[in-house]
Amino acid sequence: MTLTRRHLLKSAAILGAAGTAGVPHIWTKQSGFAWAASNEIKVGVLFSLTGTTAVVEKSLHNATLMAIDEVNKSGGINGMRVVPVIEDPASDPATFAEKANKLVLNDRCATVFGSYTSASRKAVLPVFEKRKNLYWYPTLYEGRECSKSVMYTGAVPNQQQKDFIPWLVKTFGKKFYLVGSNYIYPKEENNVCKILLKELGGEVVGEEYVPLGHSEFGSVLNKFRETKPDVIFSTVVGDSVIALHKQYKAAGFNPDTMPMASLTTSEIEIAAMGGEYAAGHFTSAPYFMGHESAENAAFIENYQRRFGKDSVTHFVSEAAYFQVHLFRQAVEKLGIGDITPTNIRDAASGLEIQAPQGRVKVDADTLHCYLWPKIGQAQSNGQFKVIQQSADWVKPEPYWAYPGQSCTKDGLKGT
Repeated sequence: MTLTRRHLLKSAAILGAAGTAGVPHIWTKQSGFAWAASNEIKVGVLFSLTGTTAVVEKSLHNATLMAIDEVNKSGGINGMRVVPVIEDPASDPATFAEKANKLVLNDRCATVFGSYTSASRKAVLPVFEKRKNLYWYPTLYEGRECSKSVMYTGAVPNQQQKDFIPWLVKTFGKKFYLVGSNYIYPKEENNVCKILLKELGGEVVGEEYVPLGHSEFGSVLNKFRETKPDVIFSTVVGDSVIALHKQYKAAGFNPDTMPMASLTTSEIEIAAMGGEYAAGHFTSAPYFMGHESAENAAFIENYQRRFGKDSVTHFVSEAAYFQVHLFRQAVEKLGIGDITPTNIRDAASGLEIQAPQGRVKVDADTLHCYLWPKIGQAQSNGQFKVIQQSADWVKPEPYWAYPGQSCTKDGLKGT
């Protein structure tokens, strides 16, 4: 729908009548101004600036604002300036839900960029599904979700574990100890790991979950010593990553013979702990800061110019960055009168963009992204050396580990 003078007059009349009746905010489905004024479009930015996951989420916040600034400096979107409305959910899922509700209902944001943990994504999901709004989620996650109110730009298990677990078994051995933070993401990822290990003849010698923010790993380290795994498979997140690595090193363990293999440890956690504590351990991800491309060089240069020469980029901040540019491209396809969250979602389906990691694409069926899996080994300088990488982008399969179920344009199929 294009925005016409007749439409403007009709909307103004409706709003005027609502004002005289004492109802300040009544929008019709046809009113483009429900989501965008003539010169601006508001978006929510919902990342934790305090709390246990702030060590990671601050960088997602920064990357999002940097991308928004790039969009505005290039003329905005169809002449509209993107206005970020910032909230701090303080690493608490209940606060995430409260702030999401505010951004959608009170601030009338046309879309919201946010979340690191699956717990926080699950907390806000009912808000966006009920209100038919749109949430952009940049984090690697466990899959098994098929919402039409979320754009998923991080990796799912087939884009992280499908090549990683076989490589670890071949390189180090079949005995794995699984340790993770105590919420849905680590448990689901560990289920996938166990499925792969069973296929490979592997063995889980221990499985442990610790609270978010946990910092004392003495008892866990003792279990490593007792069970002697070939690989420690870690899905610990936030500040706990730093504590685990430091205490591992202090205990005298050797990554040459018993490495930690992670889906969650990135350059940002390594910067917080020091490269010497991460050196020798492994991570599987679609992006590492050391990836060589013109787009990545520009991304890093701009990021360090804004946030300091020692600032690092990583696989979640990269997705937080490129998803804003996907949003820009989607809105550019719409006339100002057609800007609604569901229209933005539909316009984004199938879009491609040259991201720092390589060319990525939104899968129209699942609303997840085609990405470029890599295996990296942490170095003492805080960067990763890429050991293995995919020859092509990999299609997202959020139900890959669960045969009989699939995410389609019409929703979840199978049981």
